[in-house]
Amino acid sequence: MKKQNGKRSRSAKKAGFGNFARGIARWTGRPIAFGLAALCILGWVVTGPLFHYSDTWQLVINTATTIVTFLMVFLIQNTQNRDSEAVQLKLDELLRSTHGAHNALLEIEDLSEEELDEIKLCYAQLAKRALDDLRSGKSDLGTPDVKRKTVQKAGS
Repeated sequence: MKKQNGKRSRSAKKAGFGNFARGIARWTGRPIAFGLAALCILGWVVTGPLFHYSDTWQLVINTATTIVTFLMVFLIQNTQNRDSEAVQLKLDELLRSTHGAHNALLEIEDLSEEELDEIKLCYAQLAKRALDDLRSGKSDLGTPDVKRKTVQKAGS
């Protein structure tokens, strides 16, 4: 890992957390993790009579599950964000390399809601035309142009 002025670089820390989050998410998705969690719950239930089902006994499981849930939310979200970004990049590559594809869709996730709605309407109209063609016995094959009006930006 690169060090800058004796400290780990920001990208190294980010990669370290990403690797940690992926590892934990993979591990917790395995049957052994479920078995260990079930074993912990069983151990807690079995100790109930020993502690006379006290408030402290209940607090132990409540606190443990709250902490685990809280931390897992962030780890799982990190993994899902990375997976979503990877899928988006793969889709971008398919669009980029497909003849006749609209390259403007490569960064579609960064468009405004208004622009997304406009594009969605264009594709809905295209799908309707294709369905009408099919119903009238015509072919729906091909790559017709998507007719799209240009959204006027504020101040232009």
